[in-house]
Amino acid sequence: MSYILVLYYSRHGATAEMARQVARGIESVHGAEARLRTVPAISTVCEAVEPGVPPAGAPYVTHDDLRHCAGLALGSPTRFGNMAAPMKYFIDGTSPLWLNGALAGKPAGVFTSTSSLHGGQESTLLTMMVPLLHHGMLLMGLPYSEGDLLHTKSGGTPYGPSHCAGPDNNLPLTEEERRLAQALGRRLARTALALARGDTGPD
Repeated sequence: MSYILVLYYSRHGATAEMARQVARGIESVHGAEARLRTVPAISTVCEAVEPGVPPAGAPYVTHDDLRHCAGLALGSPTRFGNMAAPMKYFIDGTSPLWLNGALAGKPAGVFTSTSSLHGGQESTLLTMMVPLLHHGMLLMGLPYSEGDLLHTKSGGTPYGPSHCAGPDNNLPLTEEERRLAQALGRRLARTALALARGDTGPD
């Protein structure tokens, strides 16, 4: 099986840490591999010019990273209840992949981080799903068999993992948030492996 792409944008590091936890969940499944990628920042005034390789963290994503993945975990902090502009800008440029159906039938999930507990986590996750549906991806959330969904007092939703970073964006992930991020990674990996085997369940 090919890799699961964990694609994220992070401003203060919380979403990047969530991405690492999702990747950890993916790689806990035998035969699964995670590939971490990010997107560059953009400017509201003109196109930002970034170095070809970021100074720290994951490399920048390419269309080929998406084209050849077996599944996708997409992560972004919330911006007014939606994904951040750099991630939206990249997704808006994936029309060539859409025209070729390159992502159709692949499993996908989403994750997010906010400064406050009610800062738009669920609306961000839901709106992040919309372009993935247009690409024909198979969307996966988190079932309530993940007991942390019932007991978390921080992040965590059935639409995908989330994190509450606090007003100064410096709170670490709680144990529940870590486990839920890893759970998404495991679900994506197991589903991608089943699809690669041709195990699509009963007709």
